[in-house]
Parts: sequence; structure tokens; C-alpha cells
Amino acid sequence: MFDKKLFAGALLAALAFAPAAHAQDLVFTLKNGTSAVMTYFHTSPAGVNDWEEDVLGSDVLGPGESVQITIADGRSQCVYDMRFEFDEESGLDITEDTQDLCKLGSYTIHE
Repeated sequence: MFDKKLFAGALLAALAFAPAAHAQDLVFTLKNGTSAVMTYFHTSPAGVNDWEEDVLGSDVLGPGESVQITIADGRSQCVYDMRFEFDEESGLDITEDTQDLCKLGSYTIHE
């Protein structure tokens, strides 16, 4: 028979002695320095072939606006690829860049 109390105790003991994770949230300010509305902002660790979900979600970032971005994916990696997409009517191309987010306090995207 499965003893839930014994299992919970063993799990807590294992977690207490597990090595501490060194990953911490990556936080920076993203500023839209373009004349267009930013509709999508994706990040992914450098070297990963797929983009993570849109960081802005249902929000957009208007010209001159800023937003604090937190990447809390549990990874200890600092270098991330970024992808910026703008309102289709703006005529701006999709822009991609790679940055060390551990050293980055803010990032301004320009046209």
C-alpha cells in the first residue's frame, strides 16, 4: 500500500539536500524606439531552433513606450535571441537580434 506521509517526507528530505538552482530571472526594460506598434516580441535561448511564446501576449508596445520584461524560464543561460514584429501597415520588417540578457539593463529597438 502506498504511504502518502512517508512519500511526502522522503520528497521533502530529497529537496532539502538537492543542489540549489543557479538560474535566476532575467529582467530588462524593452523600449520601442520605432514609429510603429510592436505587435509581437519573442525570445529563445541562443541556439534553440524554435521561438518561445510571444512575451507581450495580448498587449502591444506603441511607439516610444517601454515595458519591463522578465524571462523566468528556469534556465541559467544569458544569451537569448530576440524577434520583433510590427503592425503590418507600418512597412517595418521583422527584426532579430541576439543579446546577453544578464548584462542588459535595457534594450531599445530602432527602425
